[in-house]
Amino acid sequence: MAYETILYSVDEQILTITLNRPDKLNAYNATMQAELIDAFDKADADDNVRAIIVTGAGRGFCAGADLSSGANTFDRDARRGPVKRLADGDVDYSDPMVRDGGGQVTLRIFKCLKPVIAAVNGPAVGIGATMQLAMDIRIASEAARFGFVFSQRGIVPEAASSWFLPRLVGISQALEWCYSGRVFPAQEALAGRLVSKVVAPDDLLPAARALAKTFIDKTAPVSVALIRQMMWRMMGADDPMEAHKIDSRGIYARGRSEDVKEGVVAFLEKRPAEFKNKVSTDMPSYFPWWDERDYK
Repeated sequence: MAYETILYSVDEQILTITLNRPDKLNAYNATMQAELIDAFDKADADDNVRAIIVTGAGRGFCAGADLSSGANTFDRDARRGPVKRLADGDVDYSDPMVRDGGGQVTLRIFKCLKPVIAAVNGPAVGIGATMQLAMDIRIASEAARFGFVFSQRGIVPEAASSWFLPRLVGISQALEWCYSGRVFPAQEALAGRLVSKVVAPDDLLPAARALAKTFIDKTAPVSVALIRQMMWRMMGADDPMEAHKIDSRGIYARGRSEDVKEGVVAFLEKRPAEFKNKVSTDMPSYFPWWDERDYK
């Protein structure tokens, strides 16, 4: 796919995805949605990509949905044609046309097998804020601003943020930000645990790259892929026994792998390990352990 709204660049095994509509503060549209999903598909299939940074071109990260359609911006029937109806006239919510586009992006990021860092360089509101929630770590520039502005637009949070946001910042903080819909500065995002660090604008990408390198140096790619999925998915488990089941599968499968043998021997021999297992070919047979039909 040739990209129109994003830039895709790999350097030193770090993929940088740059939202690239700077004249519109990188406002999100259907093209960007499709391109982001494709970019994460491409990244997962490329063993040379070990970590991902997402940032914005120009002075904004993402100003939210492109509102150029005016009053019909969020009216699916008006913009795409009527969705399916049941015999009694009610909406058939199984119609794929009803699905929230932002949620399709965050669910794809959620499934990603590589660590994902948001480098928030400027304003990030609406989908510009919620798309980050499925990323692992958010670093903000001092110029960043955040806003879950849905109540001020007469709509509701999207991109599965009603699942992600309370788990990241707690229910009270999530509701405060979403009830008011106000835009708040990077330091408040840091205090509320939405971001892990605030840095000077010129230090943002160097800080993100330095962090990404710690995920790459000395680590086994398959282990990192499994850790990411284990941690995220156990956030929704209702009992630690679910984690024990997955841990047990992982310890058994990886314990027999060449990577583990190399990791142990390298440690004993006091030398750097050379991990050869690949995410594209060597994920354990039990992976994925969830039902893929949930995403179709």
